[in-house]
Amino acid sequence: MTYAVEVQNLSKSIDGCPILKNICMRVKQGEIYGFLGANGAGKTSLMKTLYHIIRPDCGTVCLLGERVAGGNSPVFSHIGSIIESPVFYNHLSAYDNLELHCRYMGAGYENIGETLSLLGISETGNKAVGKFSLGMKQRLALARAFLTRPELLILDEPINGLDPQGIIHIRELLLRINKEHGTSILISSHILDELSKIADTIGMIDHGAMLGEISMDEICKKGIGLEDYYLDLLGGGGKGEEPYFSGN
Repeated sequence: MTYAVEVQNLSKSIDGCPILKNICMRVKQGEIYGFLGANGAGKTSLMKTLYHIIRPDCGTVCLLGERVAGGNSPVFSHIGSIIESPVFYNHLSAYDNLELHCRYMGAGYENIGETLSLLGISETGNKAVGKFSLGMKQRLALARAFLTRPELLILDEPINGLDPQGIIHIRELLLRINKEHGTSILISSHILDELSKIADTIGMIDHGAMLGEISMDEICKKGIGLEDYYLDLLGGGGKGEEPYFSGN
């Protein structure tokens, strides 16, 4: 089996407080993996360790078959990501921001127009990104992540700030990217309903510990929904903040 992401026995503590506890995770090549947990459960911390933004205390990370030992690994040129709040040059347009990203990545500009159109922000013209709504900035973040047509997308809460129509658009876009380009996608969220509609496999985390990994097919065979399965793992209601159940 080939894995786009393989994490083994990953742990991290900050000031003596464990934030990740012996994490193991496997994202199959070509699948959409939904990473589920309440706010503060450890989703973003784990994604940061994949990039070595946070250096783990122990454990290993392999991305696209390459072991990652630092933040300057060449494998990152084949990965697109959104981790926490995206940062842009607010005085520049969406196009100009993507052009700068292409220069940084050493890529051509041929995908910029198509990518802006895919994300529904091709009509912004010369409008400064600083004047964009939160939802428009989130769309631009996704455009930047997908701009170089990466083999793997790592997306931390990518539908934050989007209205229901925008959520549906992004869901359909990610499914299309996965199907047409074979792109592996690791997407975190606390919205169970959305993950159940897009993911092949669900990984669940709580208080920095993995509760388990299961395919959506297996959940369906059990005759229950993702919400019931998740809450059963938590012991019937969770140990902390409950996730938001969306009906979008």
